Amino acid sequence: MTQALDIADLKKKARRRVPKMFFDYADSGSYTQGTYRANEADFQKIKLRQRVLVDMTNRSLETTMVGRAVSMPVALAPTGLTGMQHADGEILAAQAAEEAGVPFTLSTMSICSIEDVAAHTKTPFWFQLYVMKDRDFVGNLIDRAKAAGCSALVLTLDLQILGQRHNDIRNGLSTPPKFTPKHILQMATRPFWCLDMLKTQRRTFGNIVGHAKNVSDLSSLSTWTAEQFDPQLSWKDVAWIKERWGGKLILKGVLDVEDAKMAAETGADALIVSNHGGRQLDGAPSSISMLPKIVDAVGDRIEVHMDGGIRSGQDVLKALALGAKGTFIGRPFLYGLGAGGRDGVKLALDIIRKELDTTLALCGKRVIADATSEIIAESPF
Repeated sequence: MTQALDIADLKKKARRRVPKMFFDYADSGSYTQGTYRANEADFQKIKLRQRVLVDMTNRSLETTMVGRAVSMPVALAPTGLTGMQHADGEILAAQAAEEAGVPFTLSTMSICSIEDVAAHTKTPFWFQLYVMKDRDFVGNLIDRAKAAGCSALVLTLDLQILGQRHNDIRNGLSTPPKFTPKHILQMATRPFWCLDMLKTQRRTFGNIVGHAKNVSDLSSLSTWTAEQFDPQLSWKDVAWIKERWGGKLILKGVLDVEDAKMAAETGADALIVSNHGGRQLDGAPSSISMLPKIVDAVGDRIEVHMDGGIRSGQDVLKALALGAKGTFIGRPFLYGLGAGGRDGVKLALDIIRKELDTTLALCGKRVIADATSEIIAESPF
């Protein structure tokens, strides 16, 4: 772990340690994966201004995200099946985020339940909500998040239907994994992953099994999830969710200026510019390319965050310079988790923090709030 110098190093280690079906789940996009690749590639087109002979002492990355004090403007994004990258993955990632002073967001489709994570952490985490057809179940999820002390609700808007992810189909992805010869071989070549997984009972969707109607085992879970994502989800649903929740609300999955304007009208506290990591509409623009357009349209009315393609502290700084008030990382922390559990997530955050701090200084700034468009030398957007 100490030899990992950047997120790419952690990715290599995770690939060697995590069974292929679960690594591919975290690392793939939909269809041609064009948008997934663009999320990363478009960051490289943005150039920073190098400044010299300025005072670089007493730097600070501290700021706030939706009113919460954070040690740097980075949150762990909600990711499904996190507990399949490493046993008890959501708990370990939440603990690492807590130690680092940044928010952790638990997915509806997590392996560890809301209550599990709350029992193993002290700092309130955020909860991400998928809206299902079963509105009683959705209301119960919201109530459970409130009871667990979650301090913000992240409502995902861009998963009414699923974009096809070819690798998941080819791999026969399931949770827990199937025991076909192919899957047994995958797991047999990842002995440390298997040993860790044998030590835990958390191997299925903890927020759903035993909570949704008629879902008591994996067979009924599969049928339920196939039928439950709601294609009729609309802006009207945001209103009742906001009222039922009653706390900080973040809308995730906004990639269009017109949708951003509608999001601002809901009274939500923040929106996240995101294309679901390139896992939904293949051919959609990258998140970073749409960020400045959305900031220009609504940045004075709602806090704008950004998710998608961040692989370094430099990427974080570029997003902030283009107007984001905060950023989310998904794959970088999953690579760290897969590579080394809680310590791996801590290392991923440390890598991003050091890169962000150094890049801020070399751009001639000491305080993260000063990372404005002034530090951009060239932007294609």
